[in-house]
Amino acid sequence: MLDKLKEILLKVLPDADVSNVTMDTRLMEDLGFDSLALMMMSMEIEEAFHFEFKEFTKFETVGDVCGYLESRI
Repeated sequence: MLDKLKEILLKVLPDADVSNVTMDTRLMEDLGFDSLALMMMSMEIEEAFHFEFKEFTKFETVGDVCGYLESRI
């Protein structure tokens, strides 16, 4: 799951350094995501995993995203 998410992160922010990304990596503080990048990431996740977010979900860390995706699959 983490490797697939790293691919998505790079699609959204191609200059992000994802080589050291862990479950504790913070999207905004560590990777430089802003609200637009978070929205774009959500759209990429929907496309990659073939589902649509039905509710607002706040992701702060990579682990938050992975946990959410694992609960959906």
